[in-house]
Amino acid sequence: MKKFGLFALALITSASVYAQNGVEAGSRFGHGQDSIKIRQNISIYVEYYKTNDFKSAYENGWKTVFEQAPLASVNTYNYGIKILHSLYNDAKAANDEELMSKYSTELFQVYEQRLKYLDQLNAFAQNKVTDYEVLGQYGHDYMSYNPRVQISRAYEILRKAVDLGKGRSQDYVLDDLMNVSAQRFKNKKDNEEYREALLQDYVDCASYIDEFINNQTDEKTLERALKCKERIDGLFINSGAADCAKLQEIYGPKIENHKDDLEYLTKVVKIMQIFECNSSDAYFAASEYAHAISPSARTAKALGALYYKQREDTEKAIEYYEQAIELDDDKSSIAGTYYLMATLYFAKDNYDRSRSCIQKCLQNNPNRGDAYILLAQLYYVKRDWSSEPALNRCAYFAVIDKLEQAKKVDSSVAARANELISSYKKQCPQPDDLFMLGYKVGDQVEIKGWINETTTIR
Repeated sequence: MKKFGLFALALITSASVYAQNGVEAGSRFGHGQDSIKIRQNISIYVEYYKTNDFKSAYENGWKTVFEQAPLASVNTYNYGIKILHSLYNDAKAANDEELMSKYSTELFQVYEQRLKYLDQLNAFAQNKVTDYEVLGQYGHDYMSYNPRVQISRAYEILRKAVDLGKGRSQDYVLDDLMNVSAQRFKNKKDNEEYREALLQDYVDCASYIDEFINNQTDEKTLERALKCKERIDGLFINSGAADCAKLQEIYGPKIENHKDDLEYLTKVVKIMQIFECNSSDAYFAASEYAHAISPSARTAKALGALYYKQREDTEKAIEYYEQAIELDDDKSSIAGTYYLMATLYFAKDNYDRSRSCIQKCLQNNPNRGDAYILLAQLYYVKRDWSSEPALNRCAYFAVIDKLEQAKKVDSSVAARANELISSYKKQCPQPDDLFMLGYKVGDQVEIKGWINETTTIR
């Protein structure tokens, strides 16, 4: 190795200072003697690299190749990162801040240059890399191998990496972005721009880490990603960046100015859902404007539920449920919406409309057991139809008919139906009560009035 080192030194000292031969000459290695010297430098530093002698690799060829032939090899960058990591760690162990700063700067130059020539390098690389992968690693190293980290610069690199990578972003990059964003906000908690950015960063990172997790088949990677997800959640929760009052304060005044910006409105809705702030004015406004821009059965149904549950506004809820039905083309979903409307009308004692909605529900999905149960409960409420008490109690037979039908079409409601049947059976008329009226067990009886159905006496 000593002889090899002397040979290497002779080659390096005899080399002239080049001006990026490969690029300027239109060749990866340059031409003529320049090409020979670049190839020799590669051979020399790679031998040192293979033996983990990173300092010698750095001094005997790698830096020359990096500076003079940026397109010579993808390994100039792959190996260069590992070389500079090692040199930085050695300088750190020696507490040499000057050297740490030198190697840190050169490490970042490796990333910058790789990004500059990424397309050309990928053209001949066996394993191609993307800009977001390089930026993600760059951002991670900027935080890890840097004696003078500038949070704003770290955030800029990592945010760009995530914007480009989205759900393809590596888990550690999402972790880093949340870490930097939370630090930035912590340093200046009165900066509303940083607060709002942190909220958006969390929405994105939480969504993208879920996508990353869903795409994993390797158990170790999955375990690591799940821990990353916990850290992302923890960083946001512990940042103290938001509560419902603060979110209303941030977004309330801005919704009107962004009422035509679906991306912005969707962001607000997602953030407020995370904090369960769905009773706030900003949440209502953002949801309604978003629905107006891009109406769908799903958003209309969500708004219907929102108005009923949060504001007890049945009229507005029904309005949105009717929109949902108009926008929907799935019969099962339409049946579900009609059922929701039926329950609202029932709660408001509007029994005619409730029954009408139940009928439409069953037309679209005859197997909705819960709809038959609701109809049975309607019959119970409207059971009086005669001046004769025993005949009024015959309405319970019609009630039980609907509960039996519920069990028949939908086994999932059997327990609830049986419970009600047991209760209503106790209120059915006895044979002796009906005998004097000319009825016996097995006879048909017409239940008139609101129910207007024929049933069988048990």
